[in-house]
This record gives sequence, structure tokens and C-alpha cells, in this order.
Amino acid sequence: MNNIKVLVPLASGFEEVEAVTIIDILRRAEIEVLVASLDDISLVKGGNGITVQTDMQMKDVNVNDLDMIVLPGGWGGTHALADDARVQSILKEMDTQDKYIGAICAAPFALNKAGVLKHKFTCYPSVEKQIREEGYMGDKQMVVEDANVMTSRGVGTALCFALAIVKRLKGDAVFNTLKKGVLADSCE
Repeated sequence: MNNIKVLVPLASGFEEVEAVTIIDILRRAEIEVLVASLDDISLVKGGNGITVQTDMQMKDVNVNDLDMIVLPGGWGGTHALADDARVQSILKEMDTQDKYIGAICAAPFALNKAGVLKHKFTCYPSVEKQIREEGYMGDKQMVVEDANVMTSRGVGTALCFALAIVKRLKGDAVFNTLKKGVLADSCE
């Protein structure tokens, strides 16, 4: 699979470590990452005051060009993603096409709102109470995969989550090489 494209939408209040880790690790794996803002701005401020420049706006995203969408957490950003009609539409379309969907920390909340979160999932502890407790895997795994959806818990699991995405999209060889290169021995 060449020219793999992954969309990472950013909304004000996103969790910076999660977003940047996902973007960085995927780009190291030579995956094209499209970082998109919800609004007509190119600079989006995260929950801890760090500003990230986006590549495009959500209104310019073509879902047919995407192989995956990954949502970083952070409550402010998560609620904006859950309330954004374009993000919700893309999530539903990606699920209909059986394309990959990922979310970390609070962001599985946005997947649930779109109706694409599968039975088994994980998220930041306590967020499951706003999603559902049935199927919540808690801290049993850093990354939970169910059908085409991948979820993870938070900042501390962001590196393993990003590497799991690489494994899913590029295979074991690229995963193992990258895992070794970034000294992420604890990631499976």
C-alpha cells in the first residue's frame, strides 16, 4: 500500500502530546499525514497553550483520498470534534467504507457520537462513563483494536498507539524498525 494518507483533525483544546506524537511517528513511517483545522485558521492552540500549524481545513478534505482518520484527545478538542458536522460525517463515511478510524484519550467520545465506536474500546479513565461501560477495556491494554477502530488511553500511551497505527497500515517490518529506532521497547 503506497501513498497512505491519514487525517488528523485538530480543534482548539486538543492534547498536544497525543497529536504531535501521532503526526511525528506516522510521518517517520512515511505515511502522509494531513493535519486539518475545523475552522478557517491555520494555527490551532492546544489545551496546554501549544500552537500547531495545520496543513488544511476540514472543508477541503476528500474522504475518498483517506486511508484512516485519527482523533487526538483533550476535552476541549474532543467536544469540538464531536460537535463538528464535517468530522462526524467523515467518521461515518470512513466506517461505511471499512476504513481505519483511531481515537485516543477522550476522543472515543467523538467516535461514539458518530456511532462508529465498536464494542471493545479504551479511553482516558472516567471518559467511559460518558460513553458506556460495556465493552470498556480499562487499563488491560494500551491499544484496543475492534474491527476497523483503534483506541488508546492517553498521553502515556500515545507512542504505542502511534506505533500500532504504523503496524496496521505499514506492517510488522516497518513497525519493528521504527519501534527500535525510537527506543519504544514496551510497545507491542
